[in-house]
Amino acid sequence: MKLSFRVIKVQVYFQEVTLTTKARVDLVDLTDQVTGFVHACNISSGICLIDSFHSTTAIVVNEHERGLMTDLLTTLQELFPRGRGWLHDRVDDNADAHLASMFLGHATAFPIKDGRLWRGTWQNIFLVELDGPRTRRVLVEVLGTA
Repeated sequence: MKLSFRVIKVQVYFQEVTLTTKARVDLVDLTDQVTGFVHACNISSGICLIDSFHSTTAIVVNEHERGLMTDLLTTLQELFPRGRGWLHDRVDDNADAHLASMFLGHATAFPIKDGRLWRGTWQNIFLVELDGPRTRRVLVEVLGTA
C-alpha cells in the first residue's frame, strides 16, 4: 500500500474585541464584529472560535429578538439568584455570575465555508455579561485555508 500526503497550509488570525457592558446582567451582540473579521481574513474554509476571557461572562448563540433576550436574562436571574447564600459570596459576592457562566459556557465555534461564517438565519453571537457593568475582552480566532 502506498501512502500519499498533501501539505495544506493553515492560516491563523486573532482579533481581541474589547467592549464595555452597561448593566450587571447584559447581552451584547457580537455578530457583526465576528462576521466582519471572518470576511477580512479571506479564509475560504475553516473554523471560527469565539471565546470570553472571563469567568463571569458567557458566549451564547440565539436569535436577536428583544423578548427572547429579556427572557434569557430573567431566566438566568431566576435560576441563579443573587444573594441566595451561595458559599462563594463570602469571597466575592458574585457566585450567581460564576454559576450562570459555567451553565452557559465561555465559547462557541462556527464553520467557515465559501469564505463566510456558516450560521443559521436566526443565530446571532452574544456576550452575556453576568457581573457588570465592566470592560470585557473576547477573543475571535479564525483558522483555515485561503
